[in-house]
Amino acid sequence: MLNRDLKLVFTTNVVGSFGDGLFSYLLPVYMGNTLGADPVQIGILYAVMTLVAALTLLLAGTLSDKYDRKKIMIAGWAAWLPAPLIFSVARNWVDMLPGMIMYGFWLGGPSGTAYIVTMADKKKIALTFTIMSAGWSIGYIFSPATGGFLAANMGMKPVFYLAFVFYLLATCALFFIKSQRANQADAHRDDSSFLKLLKNRRLINLAVFFGVLMFILIMFRPFIPKFVSDVYKANDFMIGIFGSITFASSAVLGILLGKLGDRSSKKYPLALTLVLNSIAMTMMLLSGNLGILLVSFVLISGSYLTLSLMNAIIGPLAPESIRARWIAVPQVMAMLSSSLAPYLGGYLYAYSPQFPFLIAVLAMPILAVLVVRFLQE
Repeated sequence: MLNRDLKLVFTTNVVGSFGDGLFSYLLPVYMGNTLGADPVQIGILYAVMTLVAALTLLLAGTLSDKYDRKKIMIAGWAAWLPAPLIFSVARNWVDMLPGMIMYGFWLGGPSGTAYIVTMADKKKIALTFTIMSAGWSIGYIFSPATGGFLAANMGMKPVFYLAFVFYLLATCALFFIKSQRANQADAHRDDSSFLKLLKNRRLINLAVFFGVLMFILIMFRPFIPKFVSDVYKANDFMIGIFGSITFASSAVLGILLGKLGDRSSKKYPLALTLVLNSIAMTMMLLSGNLGILLVSFVLISGSYLTLSLMNAIIGPLAPESIRARWIAVPQVMAMLSSSLAPYLGGYLYAYSPQFPFLIAVLAMPILAVLVVRFLQE
């Protein structure tokens, strides 16, 4: 299914996501409980991170079509290395800003997507992307619970240090993949200007839709751990368990949805993830019963497949010589539109913890209908 290089990328995803999962699911709780940040300040931090991601995508798209995509992917992981170390010494939420800026560097977005599309079996694009997403999920299966256990017993500093080690290992693994450069043989026939790419109506329609979708996702997702902590009094270890369940489910669901997307249409698994998220949010809002919460966190796993399914739709549409820049356009739109989402989510959460999730419950089915009716592959 995966060639040697894609297996190494998969391995990087597993190792890197294990390190990321040690702290990322607990990060909003750490900001609030340890550093004293209120929901609006937490929203500001995530908004800064998302805005930085949007800006770096433009740079990454250009560099990935001009230079070795392997090197850009390595740089993307290397940029994350300082983030957990900065978090470990933060004394207040303002001290988190430099770390969130580094955490937002997403150089590996267009470069990694272009690399995978070029390397993958063209008849199994959706499955390849969801397998790569499953690699992230596998890493996250045990790491949130591990991070929660360490945080509950030793504090967050050891968690951040351990995350740095796994980030470093993930970076090193990419040194062993083959180099890949865009095919420039037909580059003179391809319009490589970002400004002229913005005149492509099909590309812009996709970008706008995925921008709206990511706005809704990022508005509520950072506040899920905080919600179960504030409303249902879950401790760090229990929040970690919920995170592990979510990502274990994402790994299994991703492979199933990838196969569905390759056999029929990639828009159907995308629509299904939106419906599952609406159901999950409804269940979480209605009851703090442990069994119901466990089921809701299983269903929430679909939200972590959205980006992979999006890339599986967009990637094959792009001309090879400008693939990374083409891919960067909707990714930038998604990040720009969602840069304000956590900030809005923070305001809504401060007014009532249920509000961001209620909006998601209502919006997700509408977006699912739009996907089925209007999304063109």
